[in-house]
Amino acid sequence: MKPQWIEFIALLKREVVPALGCTEPMSVALAAANCRRLLGQPPQRLSVWVSGNLFKNGMGVGVPGTGMIGLPVAAAVGITGGNPDGGLEVLKALTPAQVEQAKALLPLIKVDVKDVPDVLYAEVLAEADGHSARVVICTDHTRIVLMEKDGEVLMEQASAPGVQIQPAKSTRPALTLKAIVEFSLDVPLADITFIGEAASMNQALADEGLQGYGLSIGKMLTDQVERKLLSDDLMTLAMRLSSAASDARMDGAMLPAMSNSGSGNQGIAATMPVVAAARFLASSEEQLIRALVMSHLVAIYIKTYQNKLSALCAASTAAMGAGAAITWLLGGKFEQISHCINNMIGDVSGIICDGAGSACSMKVSTSTSAAVKSSLMAINNLRVPQSEGIVSDDVDQTIANLGQLSKKGMLDTDIEIINIMRAKQRN
Repeated sequence: MKPQWIEFIALLKREVVPALGCTEPMSVALAAANCRRLLGQPPQRLSVWVSGNLFKNGMGVGVPGTGMIGLPVAAAVGITGGNPDGGLEVLKALTPAQVEQAKALLPLIKVDVKDVPDVLYAEVLAEADGHSARVVICTDHTRIVLMEKDGEVLMEQASAPGVQIQPAKSTRPALTLKAIVEFSLDVPLADITFIGEAASMNQALADEGLQGYGLSIGKMLTDQVERKLLSDDLMTLAMRLSSAASDARMDGAMLPAMSNSGSGNQGIAATMPVVAAARFLASSEEQLIRALVMSHLVAIYIKTYQNKLSALCAASTAAMGAGAAITWLLGGKFEQISHCINNMIGDVSGIICDGAGSACSMKVSTSTSAAVKSSLMAINNLRVPQSEGIVSDDVDQTIANLGQLSKKGMLDTDIEIINIMRAKQRN
């Protein structure tokens, strides 16, 4: 096997992992769970500091198993029922009794924004009977960089047991769209069957979401198909499944999502439109597996040009991977796959991320519809030309342009979004 293919497989296994609940509150819950282990007793006071971006993504999102929203709730259940070695599934074993204990802790918890250079940052300080424990997570959702007990540093810039450390970006394999497509189509099937878990896990979440969670976008769309107000076509099926999975995830369902690049919604957007297309087109199991590999790797590739958290909706960029895979399932070749991504960047590159919440399922469904539309354009050899906007003839350059827009051009947008959200909380 080519050395680059081995690196691609390792990258998929590192970036496509199960996550229970929105990953930003889970970082706070994970830090809190580790604080409780260090402290050895229930805290009498709990202080939480987060970056502005983490605050944005934790303010209004449901915490699994609680029926409540927000970072104070995540910290409280992290203390009472979190598994300090659980990573993104820190609350997997949470019980109703532990939720009740957490409710009693809520008056003791203070959450504030800290001015730090990292866009992803969570710090928890737990205090009781003159003792203290402090845990800091930054850069990645499960990357613990500091542990202190009574002011003594126990661990710094190293991994804690059971906590995944993501290698620096410099260790990533060289990514191009052409290399990803070639790998997806030619790698031995036995080496990539593990990606099928993304389909089964996110399908279970979609099935749960169709019962009615959050804004119930998936359920509403399904109801409209039954009423004949919407057609039971490829685009609608993709939107129904994708938004239903997001509905359940953002409203705190106790089911994991298969994430992508540290985000459950990105994992859903890279998975469920592809599942829908494979079902609609009666694709083989091998075609589904290869399409999922293509989708998830393209989503990872596009995300490498951006900050972990930003003002650009990452579900829209993850859905670009789904669009590429759907184009292939529809019979498209590399040229058409390139057209699809260029089309999507010409279409949905301006969707802002104004924090995690129930409205994420709307953005997931919007991005999913754009993926199908862009795929249909692409297989008909229709594409946004280089003369327009940030789109280039070279699809890899277009992806880089989108990254530049996100990482540099939207910084002020991010600041204003956070300012607005903090003002809402104060009022």
